[in-house]
Amino acid sequence: METEILGVILQIVLLIGLSIPLGKYIAKVYKGNKSCLDFLKPVEKWIYKLSGVNPEEEMDWKQFLRALLVVNLFWFVWGMVLLVIQGILPLNPDGNLGQTAHQAFNTCISFMVNCNLQHYSGESGLTYFTQLFVIMLFQFLTAATGMAAMAGIMKALAAKTTHTIGNFYKYLVLSITRILLPLSLIVGFILILEGVPMGFDGKMEVTTLEGVEQQISQGPTAAIVPIKQLGTNGGGYFGVNSSHPLENPTYLTNMVECWSILIIPMAMVLAFGFYIGRKRLGYSIYSVMLFAFLAGVVINVSQEMGGNPRIDEMGITQDGGAMEGKEVRIGSANSGLWSVVTTVTSNGSVNSMHDSTMPLSGMVEMLNMQINTWFGGVGVGWMNYFTFIIIAVFISGLMVGRTPEFLGHKVEAREMKIASIVALLHPFIILVGTALAAYLFVHAPSFVESEGGWLNNPGYHGLSEILYEYTSCAANNGSGFEGLGDNTWFWNFSCGIVLILCRFIPIIGQVAIAGILAKKKYIPEGEGTLKTDTCTFGITTFVVIFIVAALSFFPVQALSTIAEHLTL
Repeated sequence: METEILGVILQIVLLIGLSIPLGKYIAKVYKGNKSCLDFLKPVEKWIYKLSGVNPEEEMDWKQFLRALLVVNLFWFVWGMVLLVIQGILPLNPDGNLGQTAHQAFNTCISFMVNCNLQHYSGESGLTYFTQLFVIMLFQFLTAATGMAAMAGIMKALAAKTTHTIGNFYKYLVLSITRILLPLSLIVGFILILEGVPMGFDGKMEVTTLEGVEQQISQGPTAAIVPIKQLGTNGGGYFGVNSSHPLENPTYLTNMVECWSILIIPMAMVLAFGFYIGRKRLGYSIYSVMLFAFLAGVVINVSQEMGGNPRIDEMGITQDGGAMEGKEVRIGSANSGLWSVVTTVTSNGSVNSMHDSTMPLSGMVEMLNMQINTWFGGVGVGWMNYFTFIIIAVFISGLMVGRTPEFLGHKVEAREMKIASIVALLHPFIILVGTALAAYLFVHAPSFVESEGGWLNNPGYHGLSEILYEYTSCAANNGSGFEGLGDNTWFWNFSCGIVLILCRFIPIIGQVAIAGILAKKKYIPEGEGTLKTDTCTFGITTFVVIFIVAALSFFPVQALSTIAEHLTL
């Protein structure tokens, strides 16, 4: 147990220590300063030339968003076509069939919004071709989309007064070539050394300990796993994701993959401070997020290591903790840590089954996604926090009787309205979706039965399964309580709609706020200026987030995870 705890502490220390230099590097990349990877400029120029893009052409916030949405629409169509016809495409040694239209819609939307809501099993639902040219491609593009959006916001906020926020295509390319791809190569190299498969052979036949023959899927796993983690996508190459012994074979790979999930989101927060020349503000935001993250780690690790009281009552020892749904090679402590790391980000990968975690652990997992601001997905996590900064600035300004300002720009009614819509959209979508599904389950049993029954666990945990699904969709996370039968028309389309709304509306709103603020006359800070880089303002922002985001979900959490905990 002590060794497990030391492993958890070591991972957190490494994350904190390495996020600082990476944050400085990311700021250099987006500012156009010299960096160690400048030798890639010829490759980037070739990409711009091939795409017909002028990287030096500045865009206003409307042009920026138009480019972002058009790029995503193009790749959505690309993905839909390939997923439906994958059965006749090359690199399909196992003879996997094409997906149905509704499943392809859900899959394509899910990965297009940097989610990994997999209503299929990875090794049987996709071919090597679509794993590489849809899933892996999307994992790079969608992560880079979020990073590019944040880069545009940083440029807008760093300027005193400007009508442009940079070039989306340039930020997109730089995010891939200078950040995501180099880190993916390093992580991929480590995974290959540890035994993660990398090839294009079909299933291998092995003899199990029971003496029976079993076919084991393989393929280009080591190429896909690094970017799924680093890009906070989380889409598993195998159906059981990072609990699979070929996707995550050793304690070292578990540490590397867990580290990969959180390192860029943490670094992006610090990059903001370095980019705008306000390191103290960056560290302030970072500290609030880190506090919330560590609180979740303490709860989940203690819950999973403590075991299940129901099993204690049976007289069964639980020296390893609550090990249902967990891998022995990973252990309960590292499973608890991973469950928090993957839910404070938009990474839905799992190294244990969240459906089997203790009720309070499930509550923390859902709260992380329901709040959706503690580091979050690459780029978009900080952007969600930015929304609450605007709200906190507005409220604080009114409390002291001064026009609210952020970084020398007045925050007025227009920006506040946009921020409020973005902040309230998240709980609204989750709660409406959960209510609709629960209503249909109770009042339309014939429809539910026609789709396979949906729930394996009616009652408190059944409600948790429904709530978790829509929470995961809205947070663009993708993990799930897998007692829910979700590969149906209802779940594929309803989840697809939630994914689209909760990905693009916030991005549009946040980029719009930054663009509007940037156009306003710069006001130098004076004695009466509200300081946003202080501990007091950090606490204020935390309280605003807790009231708006967390407390909105207390009633439904009380009826699901909390009620389940009280019945143990």
